[in-house]
Amino acid sequence: MLEGFDLTGRVALVTGGGTGIGKAIATLLAQRGADIVIAARRVEALESAAAEIGALTGRRVEYLTTDVTDAAAAQALIDAVVERLGGLDILINNAGKSSYSGSSKMPPEMWDKDIRLNLNAAFYCAHAAFPHLKASGHGAVVNISSQAGITGTTGCGAYSAAKAGLQMFTKVAASEWGGAGVRVNCVAPGMIATDLAQKSWAKTGFDALGAATTAFALRRPGKPEEIAQAVAFLASDAASYITGETLAVSGGAGQKGMIDTD
Repeated sequence: MLEGFDLTGRVALVTGGGTGIGKAIATLLAQRGADIVIAARRVEALESAAAEIGALTGRRVEYLTTDVTDAAAAQALIDAVVERLGGLDILINNAGKSSYSGSSKMPPEMWDKDIRLNLNAAFYCAHAAFPHLKASGHGAVVNISSQAGITGTTGCGAYSAAKAGLQMFTKVAASEWGGAGVRVNCVAPGMIATDLAQKSWAKTGFDALGAATTAFALRRPGKPEEIAQAVAFLASDAASYITGETLAVSGGAGQKGMIDTD
């Protein structure tokens, strides 16, 4: 039964793969046997991550600098992956980031920036990748959304809207591409303790453990590796009859009861 989790011989592209959740995903996919391309804008992080993942897993790990908010650049990225590694089986649309502003004060250009990065980029990459995923015979797309796309997050209106849109794109693309043998799913992380997040929490004095205690059933922030486990499952043949779904990996929704409990 464990054969379904084996990714040996497959090629995976992870956008935003140089740090945080993306790096954790790329690492686990390589540990499962896939050859990896990680892509992002900062070459330093990519170079370091590629060397680290390759040394750890023994798999082929390459990196490409790109800006996936540009449709032509996304097409060029997919073309380069296929040229270098001979095909593409798995696309992980992980690139994303939130701006912070109340909706009444948010400049239109800030809104546009968040929509381009968190929604448009995933479409550009998936659109360019589709012919290669179809040819793969077991093509899989996993889009990385957010709990913000499910419940919304105040101060992150554009990001929340984009991530909600990404979940609907997941559903529609899954319906349209299922006949071609391409599955499209989505993972919606909650509050995840990436290195960048922890530095931000320390800088602002945010009590992550305290916030998680009141907000999440598991009473803690998540780890990047816990998101990677969900992504690797959905990208593998172990999830061969799952498509169009959004899996929340958020520590469980909190509940407000009528009495105090232990």
